[in-house]
Amino acid sequence: MTFFSAIVLLGILIFVHEFGHFIFAKLVGVRVLKFSLGFGPKLIGRKYGDTEYLISAVPLGGYVKPLGEEPGEEIKEEDKPFAYNYQPVWKRAAIVLAGPVFNLFFAALIFIFIFMHGLPVLFPEVGDVMKQSPASAAGLIKGDRIVEADGVVVNQWIELTEIIHKNPDKALTFKIKRDNKIIVVPITPERKKIKDIFGEEKEIGLIGIKPSGSSFIQKEGVVGAITSGIARTWEVSVLTIVGIVKLIQRIVPADTIGGPILIFQMAGEQASLGAMNFFVFMAVISINLGVLNLLPIPILDGGHLMFLTFEAIRRKPLSEKVMIIAQKVGLALIIALMTFALYNDIMRIVTGKAIP
Repeated sequence: MTFFSAIVLLGILIFVHEFGHFIFAKLVGVRVLKFSLGFGPKLIGRKYGDTEYLISAVPLGGYVKPLGEEPGEEIKEEDKPFAYNYQPVWKRAAIVLAGPVFNLFFAALIFIFIFMHGLPVLFPEVGDVMKQSPASAAGLIKGDRIVEADGVVVNQWIELTEIIHKNPDKALTFKIKRDNKIIVVPITPERKKIKDIFGEEKEIGLIGIKPSGSSFIQKEGVVGAITSGIARTWEVSVLTIVGIVKLIQRIVPADTIGGPILIFQMAGEQASLGAMNFFVFMAVISINLGVLNLLPIPILDGGHLMFLTFEAIRRKPLSEKVMIIAQKVGLALIIALMTFALYNDIMRIVTGKAIP
């Protein structure tokens, strides 16, 4: 199940990414020679028109090979109008950018579908009350439904926690529904230090309550789902970029980097939890794939965009020698990163360390 789930996930995301490159190449008039899911030896393939469609042996990527992409590639005079390297910068940039953009767009579509289908949302209902906490001192008990906090009506748990977290040491007024009666109690959230997802300490307000677990399914209409889907895609994209920055700053430990084994494990785990969990995981990985491909590293899409930017500024391409050296450096960096990620994966298995 784990292997099948991972192959499905990677296959779909690789197809989406490469299809972006492929369709934009076609739209701007560039001839595509190969469209491959996977790297390495060809398993199966068939040619339609100018393009050979392949499934290759190593399912950890894919590629689109347009005519005239390689530096120094000999092109017949009659084929030059259809060759990649003979196109203006904006057309080549559109082809390169389309892959990551399609990944982000695909993630947004998944989130839109999820918001329309409906997600379980916790009621702002009190479960456990911590001893010697502000909530305990105020007399909150299990089963209390908080309907208003700091003058704001709350319908779900996350709305309640946002208000509490943002107001440490500030006296807030809470309206509580208990036994069909509304009571009003003042509570001052206690300032506490916690660690965020990056392991950094931050101060928030807490009153010492846990949710009861009671929930409802919240569905959104088309317009609301589109808005929420785009917003969630943006949030995860920003989070991915911040994570990369903090990794470079060594705030996030390097052993959190995961490779193909981790993706296979998590794909299987999320699939076992249900289709919605698997789709959310797919959307997050799609965003990661799109964002990481935009990094300015040679051989990645971001590296190609960097070269095209230099070409646009200089009004001539970089020399073939510089391009070849840059590609080798970029390839070495990617291989080193993949090796390190694979090492982390193996060490997690050997040591039994939990998936981050």
